[in-house]
Amino acid sequence: MTNIEDLKKTPLFALHQQLGGKMVPFTGYAMPVQYPLGIMKEHQFTREACGLFDVSHMGQAFLKGLDDEDIGKVFEALVPGNISGLQPGRLRYTLLLNDEGGIRDDMMATRFEGAENTLYLVVNAACKDADFAHISESLAGKAKLDILDDRALIALQGPKTEEVLSRLWGGASGLTFMQAAIADIMDVECFVSRSGYTGEDGYEISVPNERVDALAKALLDFPEVEAIGLGARDSLRLEAGLCLYGHDIDETTSPIEGGLSWAVAKARREEKNFPGAARIMKELEDGPSRLRVGIKPATRAPAREGTDIVDHNGAKIGVVTSGGFGPSVNGPVTMGYVASDFADEGTEIGLLVRGKILPAAVCALPFYQKSYKR
Repeated sequence: MTNIEDLKKTPLFALHQQLGGKMVPFTGYAMPVQYPLGIMKEHQFTREACGLFDVSHMGQAFLKGLDDEDIGKVFEALVPGNISGLQPGRLRYTLLLNDEGGIRDDMMATRFEGAENTLYLVVNAACKDADFAHISESLAGKAKLDILDDRALIALQGPKTEEVLSRLWGGASGLTFMQAAIADIMDVECFVSRSGYTGEDGYEISVPNERVDALAKALLDFPEVEAIGLGARDSLRLEAGLCLYGHDIDETTSPIEGGLSWAVAKARREEKNFPGAARIMKELEDGPSRLRVGIKPATRAPAREGTDIVDHNGAKIGVVTSGGFGPSVNGPVTMGYVASDFADEGTEIGLLVRGKILPAAVCALPFYQKSYKR
């Protein structure tokens, strides 16, 4: 059994303990899975008001161009997104690909106003060491990667986030979904984006390590804000139909199989010069052999990750990659991969749960309607 004391800790570790957080191992870090409020109420509080999440375990870095070539164009050698077209003050979801078109990681790339020929990157915690090594090695001589180990990251999510953050920063209402700014919050330089991982309106805020505790406490002093753990973070993103890296997408899945074809920009499809382009373009033209879909069980029994998906004859046609109970929809929510012939909305399928085939149907994603400020 892993000893929590042996794990890496975020700058908010002591605060999590003060708040009664139940600490568990997650990607090598001690992280709160829940607080005394409990996962169900934390989930509902985020949907109704404002949840504060510690996501400091994620990787942050600046990628700086070394010559006159635009850093967005340089970075496009590794991703299928249109990063050269990313305007100052905007961020973009993109995918770090391997040579076979599989997904090394999904990530955010931001171009801040005034940050000359520089991208701000945020990557997943489990992948950050491999991601940063890959980026540095692949772009050697063209770009320099500065890893920001001195910064923490928090997410403020929910319908009351703009109202709450505006009390500390006058620019909060000026951002819309997928916009970003360098902000002075409590006399500290922060990197703020209007984005998140819950399906709710919200912000992610990068803060110097030594100042994040004070900011988190200031936010938690507002009655509209509660600390939220990993348990509710997972049920919130699952209801929103959002992928969890290492579960719903990985190095074996392509963007097309994963239902992320929108992340392959039109201009890049014409250029066909990103990793794995041959496979990805073929899947765009001919369709992939499997697809990530939403699944609605006919019963209230949840189907967990690894559950086999079968056809009406009991033959395996896929596997569940994420599943659990969705508090906002008051029922089980499930995602997984099925053979393309079974991917149409409404297709009846079965879930093999504890030796029994439970009825289910393919359904549209998301399960919960997202509410971003456009």
